[in-house]
Amino acid sequence: MKIAPVAEIKAHLSAYLKDSEKGPIIITRNGKPVAVLLGITDQDEIERLALAYSPKFQSLLTRGRRQIQETGGISHEDFWKDVQS
Repeated sequence: MKIAPVAEIKAHLSAYLKDSEKGPIIITRNGKPVAVLLGITDQDEIERLALAYSPKFQSLLTRGRRQIQETGGISHEDFWKDVQS
């Protein structure tokens, strides 16, 4: 994993974009991490990242997990019956 200051990233963005294909690059400002530059390989990865950082989606997952803990959820068979209908 590389670490680079924002000024260096700005000066050589194309090179850092290429390097991000090999792994994340931590971007720093005044020596402190402020961002991560990630290479994206496919559309699914973009969607996973967007959902991972979506407060609305994370809230929905939390509510769903809580409901499953409280009620035990639904059976495997009932799940697939609902999906197929």
